[in-house]
Amino acid sequence: MKYGEKEIQTARLEPWPNPCTERDYKIEITFPEFTCLCPRSGYPDFATIRIRYVPDKSIVELKSLKLYLNSYRSEHISHEEATNRIFKDLYQTIRPKHLRIEGDFHPRGNVHTVITVEE
Repeated sequence: MKYGEKEIQTARLEPWPNPCTERDYKIEITFPEFTCLCPRSGYPDFATIRIRYVPDKSIVELKSLKLYLNSYRSEHISHEEATNRIFKDLYQTIRPKHLRIEGDFHPRGNVHTVITVEE
Protein backbone atom coordinates (compact mmCIF):
# COMPACT_ATOMS: atom_id res chain seq x y z
CA MET A 1 0.00 0.00 0.00
CA LYS A 2 1.36 3.43 -0.94
CA TYR A 3 1.73 6.18 1.69
CA GLY A 4 -1.19 8.23 0.28
CA GLU A 5 -3.49 5.22 0.42
CA LYS A 6 -2.52 4.67 4.06
CA GLU A 7 -3.27 8.32 4.89
CA ILE A 8 -6.68 8.12 3.19
CA GLN A 9 -7.52 4.84 4.92
CA THR A 10 -6.89 6.34 8.37
CA ALA A 11 -8.30 9.81 7.60
CA ARG A 12 -10.10 11.63 10.42
CA LEU A 13 -11.40 15.18 10.46
CA GLU A 14 -9.22 17.33 12.69
CA PRO A 15 -10.51 20.44 14.49
CA TRP A 16 -8.22 23.43 14.97
CA PRO A 17 -8.81 26.43 17.21
CA ASN A 18 -10.58 29.30 15.46
CA PRO A 19 -7.96 32.08 15.30
CA CYS A 20 -10.59 34.87 15.08
CA THR A 21 -13.37 34.14 17.56
CA GLU A 22 -14.02 37.87 18.09
CA ARG A 23 -16.10 38.07 14.88
CA ASP A 24 -18.28 35.93 12.66
CA TYR A 25 -16.87 35.11 9.24
CA LYS A 26 -17.67 32.63 6.51
CA ILE A 27 -15.37 29.87 5.26
CA GLU A 28 -16.07 28.42 1.81
CA ILE A 29 -14.31 25.27 0.62
CA THR A 30 -14.76 23.63 -2.77
CA PHE A 31 -13.70 20.05 -3.41
CA PRO A 32 -14.16 19.49 -7.18
CA GLU A 33 -12.81 15.93 -7.37
CA PHE A 34 -15.09 14.03 -4.98
CA THR A 35 -15.75 10.43 -6.00
CA CYS A 36 -17.71 7.54 -4.58
CA LEU A 37 -19.33 4.41 -5.97
CA CYS A 38 -22.99 3.87 -6.80
CA PRO A 39 -24.41 1.41 -4.24
CA ARG A 40 -26.52 -0.28 -6.91
CA SER A 41 -24.28 -0.52 -9.98
CA GLY A 42 -20.80 0.04 -8.57
CA TYR A 43 -20.17 2.70 -11.24
CA PRO A 44 -18.20 5.72 -10.08
CA ASP A 45 -20.03 8.91 -9.18
CA PHE A 46 -18.25 12.25 -9.44
CA ALA A 47 -19.21 15.44 -7.63
CA THR A 48 -18.15 18.84 -6.47
CA ILE A 49 -18.60 19.18 -2.72
CA ARG A 50 -19.10 22.75 -1.52
CA ILE A 51 -18.73 23.49 2.18
CA ARG A 52 -19.77 26.81 3.68
CA TYR A 53 -19.63 27.46 7.39
CA VAL A 54 -19.40 30.11 10.07
CA PRO A 55 -17.01 28.77 12.69
CA ASP A 56 -17.51 28.95 16.42
CA LYS A 57 -14.56 27.74 18.50
CA SER A 58 -13.06 25.41 15.87
CA ILE A 59 -12.22 25.28 12.18
CA VAL A 60 -11.42 22.16 10.17
CA GLU A 61 -7.80 21.47 9.26
CA LEU A 62 -7.75 21.37 5.45
CA LYS A 63 -5.46 18.38 4.89
CA SER A 64 -7.59 16.27 7.22
CA LEU A 65 -10.67 17.38 5.25
CA LYS A 66 -9.04 16.46 1.94
CA LEU A 67 -8.05 13.01 3.15
CA TYR A 68 -11.48 12.47 4.74
CA LEU A 69 -13.29 13.36 1.50
CA ASN A 70 -10.94 11.14 -0.51
CA SER A 71 -11.86 8.22 1.76
CA TYR A 72 -15.25 8.04 0.00
CA ARG A 73 -13.73 7.08 -3.36
CA SER A 74 -14.06 3.33 -2.82
CA GLU A 75 -17.28 3.44 -0.80
CA HIS A 76 -20.62 2.30 -2.21
CA ILE A 77 -22.89 5.15 -1.06
CA SER A 78 -25.78 7.16 -2.45
CA HIS A 79 -25.54 10.86 -3.21
CA GLU A 80 -27.96 11.60 -0.40
CA GLU A 81 -26.18 9.50 2.20
CA ALA A 82 -22.74 10.83 1.26
CA THR A 83 -23.81 14.48 1.52
CA ASN A 84 -25.65 13.93 4.80
CA ARG A 85 -22.76 11.96 6.31
CA ILE A 86 -20.25 14.65 5.36
CA PHE A 87 -22.53 17.20 7.04
CA LYS A 88 -22.92 15.10 10.20
CA ASP A 89 -19.21 14.31 10.54
CA LEU A 90 -18.09 17.89 9.95
CA TYR A 91 -20.76 19.29 12.27
CA GLN A 92 -19.79 16.89 15.07
CA THR A 93 -16.10 17.72 14.62
CA ILE A 94 -16.20 21.53 14.63
CA ARG A 95 -19.69 22.51 15.94
CA PRO A 96 -19.98 25.59 13.68
CA LYS A 97 -22.53 28.38 14.11
CA HIS A 98 -23.82 27.59 10.62
CA LEU A 99 -23.01 24.81 8.15
CA ARG A 100 -24.09 24.13 4.59
CA ILE A 101 -22.90 21.16 2.52
CA GLU A 102 -23.76 20.89 -1.16
CA GLY A 103 -23.09 17.75 -3.16
CA ASP A 104 -23.29 18.67 -6.86
CA PHE A 105 -23.11 15.29 -8.59
CA HIS A 106 -22.15 15.16 -12.26
CA PRO A 107 -24.84 13.95 -14.66
CA ARG A 108 -24.95 10.22 -15.23
CA GLY A 109 -27.64 8.75 -17.46
CA ASN A 110 -28.79 12.32 -18.16
CA VAL A 111 -29.64 12.89 -14.48
CA HIS A 112 -28.02 15.73 -12.53
CA THR A 113 -28.41 15.64 -8.75
CA VAL A 114 -27.67 18.38 -6.21
CA ILE A 115 -28.07 17.53 -2.53
CA THR A 116 -28.00 20.37 0.01
CA VAL A 117 -27.89 19.91 3.78
CA GLU A 118 -27.95 23.00 5.98
CA GLU A 119 -28.28 23.97 9.61
